[in-house]
Amino acid sequence: MFRVSNTVIGVVNVLTLLLGLASVGFSLFVHFRGAEASDCQKVLQLPLLFGGIFIIVVSALGIAGSLCRINLLLYAYLFVTFLLIIGLIVFTIFALLITNQKVGQTVSDRGYKEYKTWDFHNYLQRYVVNDNNWDEIKSCLIDSRVCRNLAIDGHSLIYKHLTTTQTGCCKPPAECGFTMINATYWEAAKEGAAGNDTDCKTWSNQQDKLCYECNACKGGVLANIRKQWRRLAIINTCVLLLLIFIYLLGCCATANNRSDRYRPKYATRPPYT
Repeated sequence: MFRVSNTVIGVVNVLTLLLGLASVGFSLFVHFRGAEASDCQKVLQLPLLFGGIFIIVVSALGIAGSLCRINLLLYAYLFVTFLLIIGLIVFTIFALLITNQKVGQTVSDRGYKEYKTWDFHNYLQRYVVNDNNWDEIKSCLIDSRVCRNLAIDGHSLIYKHLTTTQTGCCKPPAECGFTMINATYWEAAKEGAAGNDTDCKTWSNQQDKLCYECNACKGGVLANIRKQWRRLAIINTCVLLLLIFIYLLGCCATANNRSDRYRPKYATRPPYT
């Protein structure tokens, strides 16, 4: 018998199954590319593989439980969905808590901000841009050529068009007093850097170095992460509402399965008179 809730759950999980297969497929594609794959792609390989497998398994539970009327599998699907709802609530609250600081030093008359790692929550400093993670992040920045597409007007940067990552990684800090020769080549004054910032000495005009080891670069990356996490919190809220809706539909589907199971297959024959 046609059941709306069972059908919706089945369709949703068919779509997520395709998403899981695409995730696993991309992971395998990166694996077989080997040396041709970029460092950023290699970083994503395992998360995409395990995440894709998880989505495939959960989707299979939802499809079998809703369309094949197997309540045991549907209960397992609802249990995983419930855990995902709790996890999203916790992560969304956590993301809002560690990204609620308004930080950054405004550079006068230029309309942009420069950031340092100490402007951000301790969690972001310790676990996001630590020494173990920074090499991978820096490699991704170089691979993506983040400093190759800077907005330039003559011999000046158009700062309002720079991202926080470009502001921190692609130029020396403003207090260093360097003179811009071109987009990624800056010349220090003959008497040396004007400021005492250690980033002034860390800056290099080599294209694979620039300010990638600067504290300002890490701060710019953290500013971008904070911005993305704030957006992610909004997306998570929408996904959370969708998951709750799917969970409620799943509960209806389990009730449908039980009623279909106990409904007589044949109408009772009236007694002879």
